[in-house]
Amino acid sequence: MTERVGILASLREDIATARSHDPASRNSAEVFLAYSGLHAVWGYRLMHRLWRAGFRLPARLGSQLVRFLTGVEIHPGATIGRRFFIDHGMGVVIGETAILGDDVMLYHGVTLGGKAPRHTPPGTKRHPTLEDGVTVGAGAKVLGDVSIGAWSAVGANAVVTKDAPAHSLIVGI
Repeated sequence: MTERVGILASLREDIATARSHDPASRNSAEVFLAYSGLHAVWGYRLMHRLWRAGFRLPARLGSQLVRFLTGVEIHPGATIGRRFFIDHGMGVVIGETAILGDDVMLYHGVTLGGKAPRHTPPGTKRHPTLEDGVTVGAGAKVLGDVSIGAWSAVGANAVVTKDAPAHSLIVGI
């Protein structure tokens, strides 16, 4: 289970994570002020707290405001670990039952979505699980209740609908 840290420690950790993943970052102030992927993660964390406290409608409305402001849609019901980074986040979508471990990185246009054709009963796992250290390339789609093993990489524009073991390189369709 991911260890919980305080708000300020979490903000510092997120900024350090962005700086370590993005060679174009110049300083922490720039990351704090100008990284929409980071702003989306911070918005998600706030909305996730509301979601878990039972304030479902305000959490969903808040997540849509974050989507409008950042171009990143993260359902407040998703579970996301520490040091999560979205690089050039426009178009990223993370579904309600997605689970992301620590040190996960997504590039722009990634979808972690469901593939159920109709409404499913509440509590049904419909979205992917990305274990610790997974990187998902630009435009990739990981669909359904699949698990991508720790420290794996999903190539740009790949479409993944089956489980992959740890330390995998997943490309194509």
